Amino acid sequence: MAWNEPGDGRDPWGSGKKNAPSDLDAVLKRFSDRLNRAFGGGNDGGLGRGPLAMGLLAIAVLWFALGWYQVDAQEQAVVLRFGRFSELTGEGLHWRPRLIDNVTKVAVTTERRYETEPRNEMLTEDENIVELPLTVQYNVSDAKAYVLNVRDPELSLREATDSAVRHEVGNTKFDAVISTGRGELSIAVAKRLQTYLDQYGTGIRVVKVNIREAKPPAAVRAAYDNVVKAREYREQVINEAQSYANGVVPEARGRAQRTLAEASAYKEKAAIEATGEAQRFERLYAEYQKAPAVTRQRLYMETLEEVMAGTPKVIVDMKTGGNMIYLPIDKLVQTDGAGATTGDRALSNQQLNDIANRAADVLRRQVATATTPRREGR
Repeated sequence: MAWNEPGDGRDPWGSGKKNAPSDLDAVLKRFSDRLNRAFGGGNDGGLGRGPLAMGLLAIAVLWFALGWYQVDAQEQAVVLRFGRFSELTGEGLHWRPRLIDNVTKVAVTTERRYETEPRNEMLTEDENIVELPLTVQYNVSDAKAYVLNVRDPELSLREATDSAVRHEVGNTKFDAVISTGRGELSIAVAKRLQTYLDQYGTGIRVVKVNIREAKPPAAVRAAYDNVVKAREYREQVINEAQSYANGVVPEARGRAQRTLAEASAYKEKAAIEATGEAQRFERLYAEYQKAPAVTRQRLYMETLEEVMAGTPKVIVDMKTGGNMIYLPIDKLVQTDGAGATTGDRALSNQQLNDIANRAADVLRRQVATATTPRREGR
């Protein structure tokens, strides 16, 4: 017999007292009575232990268990209760009543990408057609606005991107879009696109806009390539000319400065030498006034020394009969007695003795020739 079935009224634990229903049994009985009244049943407690009550209890437990949901660190959850915004939940484990609350998870830290079509043609300010495919990097800054404000945020992003790009390209010349202005164009497109998305209330934040390629249409690409090559050649020639000018101008300035410095140095040198010569002439003039003959002879000797300093020839004035002896030392130095060249080496002692002997013989012959007629006359 079960402990809670009618019996002798004794406590199953042997206390001897009549058994009173436990709290759980009372709760189940009250729940069964309510179900009986709701479904038109009797007042007996049989339905509380029947299949319908147990099924409903299982459904309630399952409903409660299925109400739990997990939100990751990179996500936020938008909770709608009966279709109206209730709360915004962050990371962790949360519970919601199913069929009452609707939860939409949004990855807010993940960076997303949107790429336009490869042949995205548009018109520039100077009425040229350009293909400008680009990539938009973005994330979700406001999960509530991303879920509730627009029906399709991705579609809104595509349309806003197309509008922003065409607006900025339409205000930019073709050459700037193709070559030099692509960086500035990317920044301008990103700024305008963010303005549009904020006006729509999409909750999207634009991180960066990358222009993958900027090129003319295929029909005119060959002609444009020729134009680009011509411009590159022009830039090359300009750079070479500038480089040549940068090399020539400083060199010319350096030569001019050197010439000026040399002229200034020569000027100072000439002035100093002139001053010295004037002072020397004044002192020489004073000495000349004291002894004119001696000073004149000294000046003659100094002048003759300067004139004959660079010649290897020697002229000896014998002071006898007005005869002069010419010694070609340069010829004697060039060849020795055997006819060999000796100009590139020093004379030996023997060679110097030979030269001295030859000079002595010449002197003796000239002296004898000069004195012989005088003796015959006597």
